[in-house]
Amino acid sequence: MRAFFSIETCLPQTSRAPTLVTFRSMSRLPVVSFILLTLFVRSTSAQTPQAPAQALPSITSPSVQSAIVEAVENDRKRFGGKTPIPATLIGIWDAKGHNFIRAFGYSDLEKKVPLTPDDHFRIGSNTKTFVVSVLLQLVAEKKLSLDDPLSRFSLGVNIPNGENITVRELCEMRSGLFEGYDTPEFKKLNMKVPKDFNPAMIVAWAMKQKPSFPPGKGYQYSNTNYLLLGMIIRDITKDSVGNQIRKRLLEPFGLKQTFFPETQEMPSPWAHGYHLNKQGDWEDVSNTIPVQFMGTAGEMISDMNDMKRWIELYATGKTCGAGTYNDLIKCIPFLGNTSFGLGVTCSEGWYGYTGALPGYNTADYHSPETGLTILAWINYQADEPVEGVASVMVRDIARILTPDHIPFVYEKSSEPSKP
Repeated sequence: MRAFFSIETCLPQTSRAPTLVTFRSMSRLPVVSFILLTLFVRSTSAQTPQAPAQALPSITSPSVQSAIVEAVENDRKRFGGKTPIPATLIGIWDAKGHNFIRAFGYSDLEKKVPLTPDDHFRIGSNTKTFVVSVLLQLVAEKKLSLDDPLSRFSLGVNIPNGENITVRELCEMRSGLFEGYDTPEFKKLNMKVPKDFNPAMIVAWAMKQKPSFPPGKGYQYSNTNYLLLGMIIRDITKDSVGNQIRKRLLEPFGLKQTFFPETQEMPSPWAHGYHLNKQGDWEDVSNTIPVQFMGTAGEMISDMNDMKRWIELYATGKTCGAGTYNDLIKCIPFLGNTSFGLGVTCSEGWYGYTGALPGYNTADYHSPETGLTILAWINYQADEPVEGVASVMVRDIARILTPDHIPFVYEKSSEPSKP
């Protein structure tokens, strides 16, 4: 039986470690200049021996592991309340096949159930990496172009200025469209799902609000963009996004613990999600956000083993359509040393995504150059810092492992405010 689709890497023919941001291409040198330059480089390299590259700290080293544990424990206390963040799961893998995985705290505070690496989490906006992968496969199949305007698609919602907003700008968070979850209409629902609800309602409410800026003229994180991408996928495929993700990604890549759920039920074992109240105590907020509201902006569930495999595939161009990898990692700076591509966060050679929703914060990053992968998951979503506590943990671990390439460095320090 013929497969639903063929898995093709979207790496360019000449594979190389991706550059963080490419502003311009180098002009072609004249042949004579090129020969002279080559001779000069060879002569210089012969006269001046190159110093060997400094080896990265090994994750098998007890002192390195102790430093990582200390950094994570400090973050758990720093961003916690009267007690540390209830649960934290970290996983680190290197290019040699070594790993360091550690679970801290409890998946269920009330019953004192210890967290394990097998626990499932809601991965929030990491869902967007799956949505973009399906979209880029459709681009490779010539079903659409990244530069198609929204007016090309039958979305069932009037998009003002849709003829000037492109699919690419949705992926890049550069459409200027208002955040649908911040609209008065959505807030009035009070997390109760109407009988006639569909994601187009949230988009329609967002369209009533004034855009933040003209398309392509700025960056602003808005889940409206990815709800619209889900609607585009449904329009093109005449299928549900969940089904497309399952057929194109989960089954071919063997991600058996990753789900695009239709109900609130969590697969066992799973980590409860918590909120820190004004008194500094933890409140269980598990399953308080209906999956219907999250949709293609953040509905999915997974475990650490699956997401480690996924983020390595995603960051190296093996989940999207052939020839689309350069589009994926064409990252535009937006804050500090951090940039954003087509559904990918890029910082100091690290590529991945951070997801957050009430009760959960998951950060998954891979460095193609070093072969290192870092995942940091917690069962708490803090209002601050802007990058998320899970990303702070990734940064603090990277500070130990890749001190010359520390991601998510901003001018303002990442300090929690008082509960």
